[in-house]
Amino acid sequence: MPLSEQEQRLLDEMERHLLNKDADVVSAPRDGQTLSYRNIVYGTVLVLVGLGGLIVGVSSGLIVVGVIAFIAMVVGVVLAATPSRRSGSESLDGTPAEHAPSTGAKKPTGSSSSFMDRMNDRWDRRQGER
Repeated sequence: MPLSEQEQRLLDEMERHLLNKDADVVSAPRDGQTLSYRNIVYGTVLVLVGLGGLIVGVSSGLIVVGVIAFIAMVVGVVLAATPSRRSGSESLDGTPAEHAPSTGAKKPTGSSSSFMDRMNDRWDRRQGER
């Protein structure tokens, strides 16, 4: 069923508003804190192990095992959700910079713009081409 002209205008307006707001969210400063993929994986594994331990503890009637498993699950969630402060010698995936794969792009020297500023500029240029 095709959209009416009013619905199409409203949809276009909502898309423009979302694109503008999305650029604002992406460019918001995060003070160098990022979620570590390694911590997310470790936290997820810890939650799954805790869930298994909780099931074993409840089914066998061992309350202590269930409580320890529940604590492991809480620690796993906290580990996965806690942002880590990334040092300058680490890449985005948590590997040291000397072991990180090179992208071939040179960092501009003397530039005061951040990576996110450059990405926002690229995004704006792409949107202007459409």
